[in-house]
Amino acid sequence: MSELSSVKVSISPREKFREYLATKGKRLTQERQIIVDEVFSSHEHFDAEQLTERLGNRDDERRVSRATVYRAITDMKDAGLLRKVARANDRDVWEHDYGYPKHDHLICTDCGSLTEFHNTGFSEIIQKIADENHFRMSGHRLEVYGLCDNCSRPPKSRPSKLDLL
Repeated sequence: MSELSSVKVSISPREKFREYLATKGKRLTQERQIIVDEVFSSHEHFDAEQLTERLGNRDDERRVSRATVYRAITDMKDAGLLRKVARANDRDVWEHDYGYPKHDHLICTDCGSLTEFHNTGFSEIIQKIADENHFRMSGHRLEVYGLCDNCSRPPKSRPSKLDLL
């Protein structure tokens, strides 16, 4: 699977977030700015606890509370910056929804790994189905569940029958 490239956007995620917050009567505080900058510093799937941990491991002294992280994630979702991908280990997993091409996911039900893919043929099939059903499609989202290559391999050694007693 090839890695997906970014999409050109007119304004930075930070500015888009600032504009959204202004429409809600909120401001882009230093803490929110730290969070949005950290989230968009790389394209990785993450949950709120992982983001809180990443922010806690920063070398500078600017700390962000766990509650602020959770509220900021919700605001970033509402602003169109993030989307929920899946639920793994009873946690919501998030990814960029701004500046990144539309794509789908293969999700391992054993280890929770996420593999991104984009297939234009698949998108065309979905559009054809929508057209045949007189359905005005605004987008699609596909999450395929199963076992990744690593988790579907047989064990390297089998336990001895005596160990099973």
